[in-house]
Amino acid sequence: MTKRYLGLGIIFLLFAGPALLAQDSDHVEVGAFADYYRFSDASPAENFLGLGGRAAFNVHRDVQIEAEMAYDFARNYTQTYSNGVSTEAVTAHFRTLHGFFGPKFQTGSGPFRFFVTGKVGFDNFSVTNSGATAGFVNSVGLTTGTTRFAVYPGGGVEAFAGPIGVRAEIGDDIFFLNGVHNNLRVSLGPQFRF
Repeated sequence: MTKRYLGLGIIFLLFAGPALLAQDSDHVEVGAFADYYRFSDASPAENFLGLGGRAAFNVHRDVQIEAEMAYDFARNYTQTYSNGVSTEAVTAHFRTLHGFFGPKFQTGSGPFRFFVTGKVGFDNFSVTNSGATAGFVNSVGLTTGTTRFAVYPGGGVEAFAGPIGVRAEIGDDIFFLNGVHNNLRVSLGPQFRF
């Protein structure tokens, strides 16, 4: 009996997928972006820069389902010691990985689109001496550091010239660890429609 339901579910997905994608002439969007993340838990708050990617598909002309991931690199900062004279450049080995999935609601399909989004996912915080590539691989495996449930409400604008565009977005990366932690996130980058 379970096999019959599984078979019916697969057949439904095969027929429903093209119908969902046929809602608009632009079926899929992919993009890359530069990511600014203001980690508010540090004192003072720390600013991180990173790279990310996203992919979305239309379920309606004004609604997309979108997934994204961003990796923030370690950064250097200067710390002043207590005598007030000596300073030393110290590398912050703290890195973050953000992954989110959810709907994006947009205003039509013209060359300029305003949108709002609400996504759920995770924030992974890790401390490592590894370089950027090894640090990213370890973070994606989520085997190091701490991973926290997160939500991301945000909004922005997209501007397209044919299939090529640019997207700017701002939002609140909220993770939960003994309460709510709000962190500003801004992204900017190219977007492609197919």
